[in-house]
Amino acid sequence: MKHFLRMLIQVCLYFYCKFLWRCLKFVMRKLTGRCELQRICYNTKPGASRTMKIETSLRDSKSKLLQTSVSVHPDAIEKTIEDIMELKNINPDINPQLGISLQACLLQIVGYRNLIADVEKLRREPYDSDNPQHEEMLLKLWKFLKPNTPLESRISKQWCEIGFQGDDPKTDFRGMGLLGLYNLQYFAERDATAAQQVLSDSLHPKCRDITKEEISKFSKAEWEKKRMDKAIGYSFAIVGINITDLAYNLLISGALKTHFYNIAPEAPTLSHFQQTFCYLMHEFHKFWIEEDPMDIMEFNRVREKFRKRIIKQLQNPDMALCPHFAASEGLINM
Repeated sequence: MKHFLRMLIQVCLYFYCKFLWRCLKFVMRKLTGRCELQRICYNTKPGASRTMKIETSLRDSKSKLLQTSVSVHPDAIEKTIEDIMELKNINPDINPQLGISLQACLLQIVGYRNLIADVEKLRREPYDSDNPQHEEMLLKLWKFLKPNTPLESRISKQWCEIGFQGDDPKTDFRGMGLLGLYNLQYFAERDATAAQQVLSDSLHPKCRDITKEEISKFSKAEWEKKRMDKAIGYSFAIVGINITDLAYNLLISGALKTHFYNIAPEAPTLSHFQQTFCYLMHEFHKFWIEEDPMDIMEFNRVREKFRKRIIKQLQNPDMALCPHFAASEGLINM
């Protein structure tokens, strides 16, 4: 009975708030002479703050045209803007800036949806060793990471040197499909110096400072072993695939909207996603060093703590995870 009453109260509050909100929108339009879309575009700076408000306004509208505008084909955006202006009785000659602002927002909104589809397609495509393109990408990954060391054979223990688990890397791509390989190759090729440095750090153990408390808990042989544990060491390629999974989940959950809407003046692309992956690899590596884990068994704990930190950062509407990739200057006049 209590559960039913709680649900009833929640339903009543929902409809009350929804009715109240529509009434408030009606009053604001009468007082300002502007619809909600105009008020958002004129009173909110370009970027995630504006685009996310526009997205919410369109999605929550009672108009079918506005509801479906967030999922139109990119080529139909210009016509959709014209239809919205006509529906809202807005003269484009008197309000030329509104059309430009709405178009920029819709390009980002629609682009984000399309980016999810592109990323999902790569994630669902399995690595195929009989596909020459897949094999070529894998061999390029080796060349970018180990430019001075030739790969002796396609099936080789050497793959462990860049962080794969066995003789054939194809088995490690099962979780993220081609997306994991795409991201690793992008990082190794576009940010070669950093990728090689991170790989080198991941391979070489760092001596840990052992506290007196730790010494008292272990025998001399045990704490000497602890001292030489790989506090930095981890499997580079496996961690890269794992960070790909993190980036993927941030994308499909909508958490990356803040970042992409702030850095991409129009539609975010696969390159933006891969640049974000590079940033996450950089930051996770630094975070791993700061956390100074006892061994690789702490990976899940460190990763979860890192994930929470990134999500917290993305809750800031002005956040751009990697501003050096940003094109936010182009947002100023939109």
